[in-house]
Amino acid sequence: MKNVLIIEDEKDLAELLSFNLEKEGYTATCVHDGKLGLERAVAEPPDLIILDLMLPGLLGTEVCKALRKDQRTAHIPIIMITAKGDEIDRVVGFEVGADDYIVKPFSMREVALRVKAVTRRFEHEAQQPMPELFSIGDIVIDRQRHTVMSAGQEIELTSTEFKLLLYLAEKKECVQSREKLLQNVWSYNNAGDTRTVDTHVTRLRGKLGTPGDIIKTVRGFGYKIEE
Repeated sequence: MKNVLIIEDEKDLAELLSFNLEKEGYTATCVHDGKLGLERAVAEPPDLIILDLMLPGLLGTEVCKALRKDQRTAHIPIIMITAKGDEIDRVVGFEVGADDYIVKPFSMREVALRVKAVTRRFEHEAQQPMPELFSIGDIVIDRQRHTVMSAGQEIELTSTEFKLLLYLAEKKECVQSREKLLQNVWSYNNAGDTRTVDTHVTRLRGKLGTPGDIIKTVRGFGYKIEE
């Protein structure tokens, strides 16, 4: 039974999330303060974290950055939730290491589906055999070490950005629709919010610098890597 840590200052919402996740077969722990949530995650690492953006004690972005820097928690998938829905807020969430993003108000069914999708994706990645190096252009992907070099510099990517880059690189020259990327990178079985893909690609290109120009936009459809 997988344990979900919910860091959310709205106690009614946290309890509702906990109740619905437990109906889906998870165990859930609620913490209502960012600093205390970070301490709990480090002391008792959960299988997944649902993290609010606006928290007392320590903002969700700071919690997320701290979790990603700590070896004990760096691998834990994080779903960030917030009342803000502007693209810049999604970008900030992904930049600090969130793996998915849900905007309030949301349905409990959506949360359950996203938790399942993120959990399934991380389990799948853990089971995959890891070839050593994968090179494309000035980008070198090390699947075993989970690192990326761009023009000779190591680039810090979130787990989702890493998987997105690797998937596009393995499908080089083949156009991948946003819907297909959602299915294969995010493990979503429906169209979902394709803006999630656009936001991740924008962040990925920015981190890769000039070599990131090999990620081409195919207007009205999706993306491909083209050397």
